[in-house]
Amino acid sequence: MSEKFEDAQRRVKDLKVAPDTDTLLQLYALYKQGSVGDATGSRPGMMDFKGRAKFDAWTTKKGLTKDAAQEQYVTLVDKLAAK
Repeated sequence: MSEKFEDAQRRVKDLKVAPDTDTLLQLYALYKQGSVGDATGSRPGMMDFKGRAKFDAWTTKKGLTKDAAQEQYVTLVDKLAAK
C-alpha cells in the first residue's frame, strides 16, 4: 500500500482543479494519519486558524490504522484526479 500512497502524494500535486477547503483538510488528515498515526501534541491556539483547522481534521481520524488511512487517501486522490 505504501507505494500507492507515495504515488497518490505525487499525483495530488498535479490535480487539474484545486480541491475545496473541506477536501484539502480531509486530504491533510488522511495523509497525517497514514504517515504519522494519531494526532499528537496540543491543539493550536485560537488565533492560529489554519493550524487549528488542520489539527481538528487530523483528530477526526483518531484510531484509524495507518493502512486504512493510506487506502482512504489513495481513494480520495483517485476520485479527485478523475474530475
